[in-house]
Amino acid sequence: MSVIESFFGTLKCETIYLQKVKSLADLIRTINGYIYWYNHERIKLTLGGYSPIQYRLMNQ
Repeated sequence: MSVIESFFGTLKCETIYLQKVKSLADLIRTINGYIYWYNHERIKLTLGGYSPIQYRLMNQ
């Protein structure tokens, strides 16, 4: 499975399937919020316990 397919699978399982989306605007807001959380707040043990953005900033 490719990286992007894995991301979209996780996105759907953690957001879309758990919430009732009432409109396209609601769906867009949900996806944008998840992407922000995924990159800025979610820690990854494989990145030393840092979020992807923190890890990238430390390794520039």
